[in-house]
Order: sequence, then C-alpha cells, then structure tokens
Amino acid sequence: MSADVELDHLTIRFGDFTAVNDAHLKIEGGEFFSFLGPSGCGKTTILRAISGFNDPTEGKVRIGGKDMRGIGPNKRQTALIFQNLALFPLMTVAENIAFGLEVRGLNKLARRDKANQLLDLIALKGQGDKLVSELSGGQRQRVAIARALAVEPEVLLLDEPLSALDLKLRQHMRTELREIQKRVGITFIYITHDQGEALTMSDRIAVMSAGRIQQVGDGNSVYDHPQTAFVASFVGENNPLMGKVLSVSTEFVTMDCGIAKVRARNLGKLKVGEEAYAFVRPENLKLSVGAGEGEGSLPSENSFTAPVLAEAFEGSVKLISLRGPSKKPIIASIPNTGDGQHFSQGLLTTVNFDAEQAVALPIGDLADE
Repeated sequence: MSADVELDHLTIRFGDFTAVNDAHLKIEGGEFFSFLGPSGCGKTTILRAISGFNDPTEGKVRIGGKDMRGIGPNKRQTALIFQNLALFPLMTVAENIAFGLEVRGLNKLARRDKANQLLDLIALKGQGDKLVSELSGGQRQRVAIARALAVEPEVLLLDEPLSALDLKLRQHMRTELREIQKRVGITFIYITHDQGEALTMSDRIAVMSAGRIQQVGDGNSVYDHPQTAFVASFVGENNPLMGKVLSVSTEFVTMDCGIAKVRARNLGKLKVGEEAYAFVRPENLKLSVGAGEGEGSLPSENSFTAPVLAEAFEGSVKLISLRGPSKKPIIASIPNTGDGQHFSQGLLTTVNFDAEQAVALPIGDLADE
C-alpha cells in the first residue's frame, strides 16, 4: 500500500534562517519523486519534515490526506534510509532486516519469514546468515532498503543513499533501486544533488534552490524546458549567454549577446529591450576549425568564432573549452570518433547551434555547482 504526500505551503525556519520557503506540491501515491538541488537548499529539511523529525513553522505536511502535525516519527507510515545506512555490524543480514519487526514484537519465526521474502526481493537469497561486513557496498545498500521495507511503510524516504558508492556501482544501483520501487509499488521520496540519479530514476523531480522549489516536472521537462535560469544552469551542463532582446515572435526571441546574434526559444515570455540569458547545452554546439565568413561581426544568427582554451578527453566525448564573453568559458561536447583530431589551445573555431536547441529565460541566479 502506498500513500500520497502533500506539502501545503510548508515553511520551516531555524531562528532567523528560512530553510524551506512556502513549498507547495503533491506527491502521488506510488510515485518515485526526487528533490534535486545543491547542498543547503532545503531538500533534506523537507524530508525530515515528512518523516516527523522537523516541525513546520507554517503550513502542513499531509500523508494519505491526514495532517501530520503532532504525530511523531514512530507513528507515521514512513521509513527513512540515511546516507550512512546505519546497519548493525554485529547482527546478521537477516537480523538487520528484521530489526524493526523485533521492536514491534513479532515472533522470531515471523521475522525470519519476512526477512527471507525481502532477501529474495533484493536478490540476496540465502545470504541472511552473513554479517553485513561480508557484503559489498551495493549489497549493504540493498539490505538497508530491505530493512526499511520490512515494516511495510506507505512512504519510503531516501536521503542521498548512493552518495558513498563509487561511480559504476552508483549507476548500477540506480537501476536496481528503480526496479525495487516498481515491484513494491510504494511511494519513494528521494533526496539528491546528483542530476543523473534524479533524471534516471524519477517519475517527477522538484528542483530546489535557497529553500524554494524552482520547478516540478518529469526529467524531460526540467532538462529541455527549464522555467528559471537556476534550473537551466543546474540540471545538466549549460552555457549562459547574456544579452538584450531585439525582437520577439510567438515562439522565439532574437537577442544581441555581443559575440553573436542569438535566436532561441522564448520560455520566459520575454519582451523587447529586456536583459535575458540564452542557454545552449554543450552537446548542441557544433564546432568547425577556422573562422567563418564575416569574422569579427555578426554574420548570421547562432554563429560565432572563439579560440580554444583547453580540451578534456572523457572517453566517449571530448569537452572543448572556448573563450567566451565572460570569465566562465563556453563548453562544447563533441563525440569521440577516434579520428585523432585535437582542438589545441589557441585554435580558432566557428561555433554554430540551432535556435530550437537554445532557450531564452529572464535574468536570474545561476547555479554554482
């Protein structure tokens, strides 16, 4: 059984500091929902409010339609998995899984049966008698999930549980965690600063900054249709080009960004004369060696010349840093075709991109991470 979770204009303050500012959304029962944002943005504070460890200063938390004010963590149909997992090293795997059931007074046989069912669910069948120290990092992660599921919560809360794992194991566990959620069918609420985790696993994502929810949507929405400059710059890599709006049509704006005249999708409903950002992702920049015709001017929309600052090889792609109009370089991501071509420092390149692959948004805070 799963439950929906509603944040009804939730605000949480600690003294003069506002950790969560007027958060308002509904997480549907059975949904895999992620809060994504940089450190200190308020996402863990929200998780602790849902679990009962933080009380709202204003607003409400509802689980299954019921106001949770005054209901302690042990009385809520939630289970929380911490970053450090907090498994008991002197207990066996089965004893760890069944610990919550022992606290609730279930007999030994019932606890063992439940542990065996969950060991099968997490693909650790027959390993209940091992100590947790004998397991790999990914296996310990699965044991922590099984222990949380043993008490049959309606909502499972996960506070960056994959952060301590190495890259390949973390990527593998994303798939496993999503599959477990589909099999058990309960509501998962996941906290992360890792965009890959959120985009890979989530039905929907809430992007947060400085205590506020900036945007809620599925992965495609927040990646391809950001609503604020922060979301555009935080979710995936992006290149912000600042300029002034010259003209506006139904779907597009044209901006003077200094290095180029840029035409981009008008996601911010901009007006002529406004300062704005045009964002274009590294994978959407097309590079060719040498300066195009009209060097030093604005020969055509979405085309400019720039010298190379550095090339970084990342296996399947090469990241090319180009000198832009600000201190922050423009980054282009090109596939590694194995042709041996290098973009050496100082090499002059022509950069092009399509208007459909650039978005224009009002000036706002950019992500630092």
